[in-house]
Amino acid sequence: MNETKNKLEEQIEQVLDANKICSFATVEGTKPKVRYMALHHEGLTLYLTTNRKTDKVDEVKDNPNVHILVGYDGRKSSDILQIQGTATISKDNTLREKLWTDEMAKWFDGPQDPNYVVLDITPSYMEYMNGEAETQIWKG
Repeated sequence: MNETKNKLEEQIEQVLDANKICSFATVEGTKPKVRYMALHHEGLTLYLTTNRKTDKVDEVKDNPNVHILVGYDGRKSSDILQIQGTATISKDNTLREKLWTDEMAKWFDGPQDPNYVVLDITPSYMEYMNGEAETQIWKG
């Protein structure tokens, strides 16, 4: 079983490596709200960077349950991940610096800008689909 889980985790990480954009869903009141975001990860921990003053940050504060959809490029055998998890607003300055890119300078004054935040997402449940085999389930 452990070998299967390790293989599944490797497949999940390959999908995360291959996709730099995801759809990110939060709950606004009682309704889902989805937007596209740049995707970063270390292992199975996901990171999204954003502005502290956005709706998504307020929504995560009100309800940390989130959903992320990764993959699908239109081919029949596209790898797809559906991820349920819990988001927190990271206060880790090392992480903020690590995820910083020059392109972010359009919106922020640098990695120490107080409005630049990282959403740290811990997955609890993932579905991996590749279009050819049965859906595989990962649980944290």
